[in-house]
Amino acid sequence: MIVRLVAAALALAGFALTLRVFWPGLQTFDAGYVYDSIKAERFGDWQSPMMAIVWSLVDPVAPGAASMLLLTASLYWGAFGLLGWAFAKRSRTAALLLPLLALTPPAFVFVGVIWRDMLFAVIWLFGAALVFAAAEREKPLRVAAQAIALGLLGLGVLLRPNAIFAAPLLAVYVLWPARFSWRRAALLLVPMAAAFALLIQLVYYGILDAKRQHPLHSLLVFDLGGITHFTKDNQFPVAWTGEQRLLLAESCYKPELWDVYWYLEPCRFVMERLEADRLFGAPALAEAWRRAVTAHPLAYLQHRATFFWTFLAGANPALPLDDIAAQTRAAWMQDAFFRTLVNLHDALQPTLLFRVGFWLAALLAVCGSAWPLRGTPPGAFALALGTCAVVYLLTFFAVGVAVDFRYAYWPVLAAVAAAAAIPGGRRPVTGCTA
Repeated sequence: MIVRLVAAALALAGFALTLRVFWPGLQTFDAGYVYDSIKAERFGDWQSPMMAIVWSLVDPVAPGAASMLLLTASLYWGAFGLLGWAFAKRSRTAALLLPLLALTPPAFVFVGVIWRDMLFAVIWLFGAALVFAAAEREKPLRVAAQAIALGLLGLGVLLRPNAIFAAPLLAVYVLWPARFSWRRAALLLVPMAAAFALLIQLVYYGILDAKRQHPLHSLLVFDLGGITHFTKDNQFPVAWTGEQRLLLAESCYKPELWDVYWYLEPCRFVMERLEADRLFGAPALAEAWRRAVTAHPLAYLQHRATFFWTFLAGANPALPLDDIAAQTRAAWMQDAFFRTLVNLHDALQPTLLFRVGFWLAALLAVCGSAWPLRGTPPGAFALALGTCAVVYLLTFFAVGVAVDFRYAYWPVLAAVAAAAAIPGGRRPVTGCTA
């Protein structure tokens, strides 16, 4: 019991430290866009409308970014506290070490950043932690935990629609937490992914009546730009000037983001023309993409591989200080706690800790270590989180349009929590009295 109390106390101390460092929350441009949609009571699908709904529910507690900070920090430290409490049955070391691991970069660096990627990650982590903590408890408590976790799993998909193929792996764990069955996961992968895709359609456009802003077409523009670059032949359904064709073939393409075609000079003419001709969001753009991929599959794969390698190996944007106004940033930097966090981030950002590829390798190692333990609750937990996070990362090969480190935040949390669970899978359940 003492170990559990210490683990809980460490989690509470971490929660307090999070509020001290980040209060009232580091609100990004994207988050500001979402918050404005709450005030307007009109939701679009460019940013998840579900984040706006969640934010509107918690906003009365502390209006603005502070309410979302309280929610994110509570879920983050609640998850690690639950896991520490549960780990104490098998590994006292893991129980005490886990809250400390939760303070390490890059996990802690992003807790106070208001982005849907952070909210998505802590929601899934809390759901998995809740099921793990209740896995060996009496049936009513276990079933209640599973029901809550399934709801949180669906909420996470609504926040990050590209998670539909990763979600089934976590859903299988939630439903059967005692052991992880690959056969069961393989059989349910496609049906569950289809169910999650249907959930998105029903909630976004049925219940919330979200305005269709065609976020998927940003991917089409990015891919058409990439194929144009590698083939040196225009793939857009538009006739460009000679100067524009040269820019598209030689200079515009940047594998790290699609924004060069959106609002950055000298290539913003692409979106300006597509929107002026009403092609963005129209079937003609999707048809141009289909023709380009069919006619030039190697160029398409070269473009996607170039993007994905940049995502995995690049020194990509992390803490979004440039995403807030200069005056606000200067005020934040006056705080000694936040300034210490920024200095730590700046020192570690060039290292492997802030390379997505490092976390992919860590997840693969976790999966390999957890495989022999998949018949135990800790092994099932570790394998489910590890495989889920790997699949989530791999989806960016096909659908990624930017390489920010934040997209790997769920894999970071999954790797930390799963690695800490593995020692418990090798030990029998014991009392926790010391």
